[in-house]
Amino acid sequence: MAMPVTSLCPHPNAVDRLRIEKLLAGRSRYKYVAATVTPCTDGYLVRSPCCSRTVDPQGGEIDIARIEYQSGDFWRLYRKDDVRQCWRAHAEFHSLSSLLDVLIADVNREFWR
Repeated sequence: MAMPVTSLCPHPNAVDRLRIEKLLAGRSRYKYVAATVTPCTDGYLVRSPCCSRTVDPQGGEIDIARIEYQSGDFWRLYRKDDVRQCWRAHAEFHSLSSLLDVLIADVNREFWR
């Protein structure tokens, strides 16, 4: 009997998805809306309603960040380029916790816009 092929990448997984969602609740910007974290290839997609209306004048849900686990055992954080409608690599991190610290603080308003 053939065994099913499984991915060697440990992400996405339900434990880390819930951990990310919980930590994002403590962010500095737009705390009054709930961000959603959904699985995507090798990581997670963070979306949130657009409270500032700068990206979506109707306040619809927009892409905030893409978090990907890389095969070299590190994490890559992407931000959305709203003009070109594509993901741009922002930074790489050795731990998911370090990545989330940057995303939660968002000092330069590159994610929660």
